[in-house]
Amino acid sequence: MIKYLKEGKPAAERADDDAKVRTTVESVLAQIVQDGDAAVRALSEKFDQYNPPGFLLSETDIEKAMAKVSKRDMQDIKFAQQQIRTFAEAQRASMQDIEVETMPGVILGHRNIPVQSVGCYVPGGKFPMVASAHMSVLTASVAGVPRIIASAPPQNGEPHPAIVTAMHLGGAHEIYVLGGIQAVGAMAIGTETIDPVHMLVGPGNAFVAEAKRQLFGRVGIDLFAGPTETMVIADTTVDAELCATDLLGQAEHGYNSPAVLLTNSETLARETMTEIDRLLSVLPTAETAAISWRDYGEVIVCDTYDEMLEVADDIASEHVQVMTDRDDWFLENMTCYGALFLGPRTNVANGDKVIGTNHTLPTKKAGRYTGGLWVGKFLKTHSYQKITSDEAAASVGEYCSRLCMLEGFVGHAEQANVRVRRYGGRNIPYGEAAE
Repeated sequence: MIKYLKEGKPAAERADDDAKVRTTVESVLAQIVQDGDAAVRALSEKFDQYNPPGFLLSETDIEKAMAKVSKRDMQDIKFAQQQIRTFAEAQRASMQDIEVETMPGVILGHRNIPVQSVGCYVPGGKFPMVASAHMSVLTASVAGVPRIIASAPPQNGEPHPAIVTAMHLGGAHEIYVLGGIQAVGAMAIGTETIDPVHMLVGPGNAFVAEAKRQLFGRVGIDLFAGPTETMVIADTTVDAELCATDLLGQAEHGYNSPAVLLTNSETLARETMTEIDRLLSVLPTAETAAISWRDYGEVIVCDTYDEMLEVADDIASEHVQVMTDRDDWFLENMTCYGALFLGPRTNVANGDKVIGTNHTLPTKKAGRYTGGLWVGKFLKTHSYQKITSDEAAASVGEYCSRLCMLEGFVGHAEQANVRVRRYGGRNIPYGEAAE
């Protein structure tokens, strides 16, 4: 039996919130399409109170920003980037071009080709998401993307030094100080001063996620990565402090960050709810985390581990912290999630900031059909074919001719027939199938 001790906002209310976001984004993107740079400047002034001579940082601007970063912060940024680079390079090495001769004279293959230009969005509203620059810019660089542009909102009226540093060290070729819808819109649509990209990547708030959704098709996107989500799957092998800390650690992201406790112990569930109330009385970011927990927090008690697995796959949370007596069982059996964090020694913050896996992950159940951002997202796998002998051209052509005629595509069949005539010496009447 599945029992809910706490539920968040009803689905209907969440749908209303989404509809309001959708309408706002449509209006803003239409402004950018119509007015280009003028719209971007007006939006920047409206939303970020930022109206500089130019949004693109010069080399001098970048050097000035980096000079403001302390020695310790610089060391920490470089350490995190090294972990992320190491894992991304291993992933890239696993993706091989292939070529195979499937029958004598017929050669098929594929090549992994980098996307040619990518726009990387780095959130920086309430919290400057320095780590997002590593995850998008650096990973695109490892993939070999030849043009990487990056954008983040200003902080206190100027570029955020650590974000600019992370973008530059990660390999960004152009760095813009733009936030929100206007940033992703400008990168995707293009303006008089910003050439459009082929692909948008990076997490963001509900407005950024919706903008990416609406821009998909005009450009590629990595995935729908909206407000962060976290799920803690726990049994009696851990205590309420760990569970509560891991839930609130992600709920502080914003006012609409779902946090779910899934357990087979009602005692642990109730103790965790009590501990959350205690932590909210001392947590410096409680003003944000408390609203997320109130409106989007859930506590679900199951009878069995199989029920826990079923519920977890149905919710398909972005981050799933597993702390049970069978963590590897969840690893082997879970199919829908963004990323797993296995055992009490690890945690979602490791993945967010430093350990090496990518933190741009699917939200809103997108984990049912996609994984998170990784070096492979920046590569397009393109197939090719070639026939190197007359015999193969004629043999494949005969099959192709008949199959095309089966579907009624006479013109298709003639593409095959002309090869059968030319390379096989067969006299096939025009518009008829090879025999």
